[in-house]
Amino acid sequence: MSSETEVARQTTKLVIVIDETLPSGHAVNAAAVLGLSMGGRIADSLGEDGKDASGGVHLGLNTHPIPVVTASREQLRELFVKAADRPDLLVVGFNEVARRARAYEDYLATLAGTPGDEIDYVGVAVFGPRNRVSALTRRFSLL
Repeated sequence: MSSETEVARQTTKLVIVIDETLPSGHAVNAAAVLGLSMGGRIADSLGEDGKDASGGVHLGLNTHPIPVVTASREQLRELFVKAADRPDLLVVGFNEVARRARAYEDYLATLAGTPGDEIDYVGVAVFGPRNRVSALTRRFSLL
């Protein structure tokens, strides 16, 4: 990992916030969807491949620690709105429309007909400057 990447990792933060009422299987799924969605948008988020003592190759993992915390649906909506309003933050929302869809095309079609104020979030991922992300998420409890 380059020193620039290390500095960026230390000055930025990624947090995944999940609906506190989701059953554990749905919560894990929501966190996985958000992690994959966010990972594809963060430059240099994967570390180098590694080798174990036997020579086995282990593909690189995400280099950012990712706390997963919980919040109420109301807090998730508030977090999404506040974070999305900040140009220095990258925000991915996983909502009920997406969670209930069986195919991505179905999600997009249903989403297109759903007013923004009727979208319920089951999870929100926020990435950006450490102090800004912490200010928005520090009140939430670890999952």
